[in-house]
Amino acid sequence: MFKGSIVALVTPMAADGAIDEAAFKGLLDWHMESGTAGVVIAGTTGESATLGEAEFVRLLELAVAHTAGSMTVLAGTGSPSTSETIKRTALAASLGADAALVVTPSYNRPSQRGLLAHYRAVADAAELPVVLYNVPARTAVDLKPETSLTLAAHPNIVAIKEAVADEQRVAALVEGGLAVISGDDPSCCERMLAGAQGVISVAANVIPAEYARLCELALSGQAEQARALDARWVELYAFLGVEANPVPVKWLLWKLDRIGPGIRLPLVTLDQRWHKRGEVLAHALEGPVALN
Repeated sequence: MFKGSIVALVTPMAADGAIDEAAFKGLLDWHMESGTAGVVIAGTTGESATLGEAEFVRLLELAVAHTAGSMTVLAGTGSPSTSETIKRTALAASLGADAALVVTPSYNRPSQRGLLAHYRAVADAAELPVVLYNVPARTAVDLKPETSLTLAAHPNIVAIKEAVADEQRVAALVEGGLAVISGDDPSCCERMLAGAQGVISVAANVIPAEYARLCELALSGQAEQARALDARWVELYAFLGVEANPVPVKWLLWKLDRIGPGIRLPLVTLDQRWHKRGEVLAHALEGPVALN
């Protein structure tokens, strides 16, 4: 269920911020055609912080119905509130999601004991598998490997999306028996070669077939070929980090004519100083790409 290229899907929007359902379905079609293994709906890249509950419901309904079992559907259900996370996770289960991706609570910065209590409460109430999500650069709290491994004893906690690009940390999680999904595009190839079983990727939004192939190579141990393919995307990785995610990736998808220009406040569209660099990338991505 959690193997290979899983896209952290953007939420397409019109210039006024309204969700563009036609573009959303178009992205899902593109990923199904490209071999993407799974999709995260309403995650960080999908602007979860500014989606209302009715929008969360609609996006998840569309994704479940449109993919019809051809891709794993993970719902981003985490919030700073344990009770709200439990409610959103129950809602995701009722809508047919395959799993809940639960980010560590942001802003209130719980201790490791607090994180244990939080995730156990969510997992106890959940009617679907729970994937831990650690991204301290955004949440200001770090789910330590020893805490993650303790949580892995819970039958509903099945994997972790680890966005800390640390070789020793991922090795400890893998050796401890927890299924690891990389949450960091620039290091995901090496993490998969070292035992991670996939990636939840921002870059896969714009190069879905290439990322599916990268995962296939890495997971089958074809290190030289995987590294060669990964090396092609160094500039893309750098561009996707010039401003807060998903600002650069949405701008690039707009330039590729996959979505409209919309993004919601407090995020604003990509600063003009990055446009020339992005246009060069977009032009390169529009051409044919050899996958072997």
